[in-house]
Amino acid sequence: MASSFHSLTVSSVVPEGQTAKAIGFRLPDELRETFRFVPGQYLTLKAEIDGEEVRRSYSICSAPDDAELRVGIKKVDGGRFSTFAQALAAGDRIEVMPPEGRFTAEPGKVKNPLLIAAGSGITPVLSIARSLLEGDPGAEITLVYGNRTTDDIMFRETLEELKDRFMDRFSLVFVLSREDQDVDIANGRIDADKLKLLAGKGLIDPASHDGVYLCGPQEMTEACSAALQEMGVSQDRIRFELFTPADGGTIPPARKQEQEEKAAGDVVVETILDGARRSFRMNGKQGKVLDAAHAAGIELPFSCAGGMCCTCRCRVVEGKAEMDVNYSLQPWEIEAGFTLACQSRPLSEKLVLDFDAS
Repeated sequence: MASSFHSLTVSSVVPEGQTAKAIGFRLPDELRETFRFVPGQYLTLKAEIDGEEVRRSYSICSAPDDAELRVGIKKVDGGRFSTFAQALAAGDRIEVMPPEGRFTAEPGKVKNPLLIAAGSGITPVLSIARSLLEGDPGAEITLVYGNRTTDDIMFRETLEELKDRFMDRFSLVFVLSREDQDVDIANGRIDADKLKLLAGKGLIDPASHDGVYLCGPQEMTEACSAALQEMGVSQDRIRFELFTPADGGTIPPARKQEQEEKAAGDVVVETILDGARRSFRMNGKQGKVLDAAHAAGIELPFSCAGGMCCTCRCRVVEGKAEMDVNYSLQPWEIEAGFTLACQSRPLSEKLVLDFDAS
């Protein structure tokens, strides 16, 4: 099963900044092909915490040819998994799902990207930067990376080492919001005004890049995306990955009530996963497909369960469904009939979902 977990051994734990750690995993030879990834993809980690199964997605920060597979995990106040992960040590074992995600860039296919990250959004961006610089002698990269203070910067030494190695091909701009730097333009937050200011000073030239990659909070991502389009970057050249939605992933009460009222009551849901068909009944007014499947003992692929990661992406092949929220599916995917099981409520008495559809 493509969505199955594998038990991996923690091989290293390295502090990164004040509140983050890079967790490395040892890959046995028989799993190297299973865990082969494209720079920018993420892993889903699973653990039992206080008697409850908890899953979280963390972007891969290593390069494909590295000896170990690494993710960056920043501690979040009140975050159950991030707090648990901070206590991991070499030799511990944890359940890990093979790589997924579409926020990717491959050496040879992307030559001159503009990378924009904030906080822990650097993790997939670091993998992309390293892979392109080391794998393509013609690649040229500009990275704008925002943090609160110097001490908060994840992978600072790695980024500076990359800058030293590839001085003529890697431009690095640190932006700090709570610490004054000698150059005033590097102070503040990454937002629309900051990008325009950086462009005005000649530090970035968004329209000249063959791709722009944004990774960070939703507010930053949306503001920067709009500004980049104003600056001449076509929408199809802007890629983004959300780490946290602006509303925390919750649906407004009025929207939730509207969705519940529209949803069908007694529904038969049939799922297709790895060629196997399984059915269960649910009440769309009381919950969403993923939760109902879990209650029925049916394991479906999922990670964040918040509409951001696309792990539970599937195609509606019969019936109708509507999502409470969607932070990851593109318009063309919705038009093609794709939905997110973690956010979908049935609108028809029968719903057939194909998780094998591509």
